[in-house]
Formats: sequence, C-alpha cells, structure tokens
Amino acid sequence: MGGTRSFPSICMLVLLGGLISGPAEAGFLRISDMGGDGGPYVNLIVREVRVTPVRAHVGEPVRIEMTVEHQGEGYGTTTAEVRANGKVVADSLFTYGFGKELGYLYRESFLWDTKGVAPGEYRIRGEVFLWHDASEFDNFLDLAEPLVLLAPGQPFPGNAE
Repeated sequence: MGGTRSFPSICMLVLLGGLISGPAEAGFLRISDMGGDGGPYVNLIVREVRVTPVRAHVGEPVRIEMTVEHQGEGYGTTTAEVRANGKVVADSLFTYGFGKELGYLYRESFLWDTKGVAPGEYRIRGEVFLWHDASEFDNFLDLAEPLVLLAPGQPFPGNAE
C-alpha cells in the first residue's frame, strides 16, 4: 500500500476536482455553483399603509392602500396581504419587476368587508412576503393607530363622524 491512496480518498478528490474545475473562476468554489440561491437580488419594501376610514361601523367596507417599492433586479409574483390582529382579511397576487426600473413604487388597494366582524380595535399590517428577499424585515408595515370598528348604529366617541 506504500504510496497509494485509499478508494474513499480518491472519490473525494474526484468529486472536489469536478466541483472546483466547474464554472468557478480561478479555482474557487462559489455557493451558487453548488445549487445555492444564486438568483437575482430581490428586495421588496412596504413603504406605506393607509386605512380609510380609521373608525367605522361593522358591515362598512374599509379601504386599505399599500405602497411597495421594488429595490432589486428580480421579477416574479407573490402574495400581498392585509392582516387585522394577525388574521388575513384581504389579499391579492402581487407581480413585481417585469420591465420596471429600480425603485419603482407599486400601489395596491384592498377592500375589507367587515360584515360579521366583532366590534373592537384592530391592528392593521400590510405585508408582501417573499422567501428569498434580501431584507425580510421591511416586507411588512404595521399601522401606528388601530382601526376601530363599532357596532352598527353606535355613535362615534366625541360625536365625530
């Protein structure tokens, strides 16, 4: 056995040699060469969430508008959602990229049908979730002020309409 290599060592060298001599430059192995993400840089940012009205009666529709910025080079389709106290109350398919320039602002509108919803305060969140987003912390935005739903016919506090 003097000077010969064992079968497992030869197999390892062949496997590594095939990876390193592949598409990597200068003999270095890139993560994307091994089947990693390696895709385009995608960064969706929820910039603004607006609710109209901020006080309503149960049964009245509530309009939610969301502004999303695309700061990446990728394109695709995902879901844009509006959550009230953590529960999805409105959603739609959201398509980004496809010929739009860097920094393009998308405006999405939703109507929440509040029929059958319990009166109370609702924390609203606009969210565009994407698995491979560059910074997932900015894929959602919580409204600072809660939406208040009152029972039908109940007056608003302070007689405000």
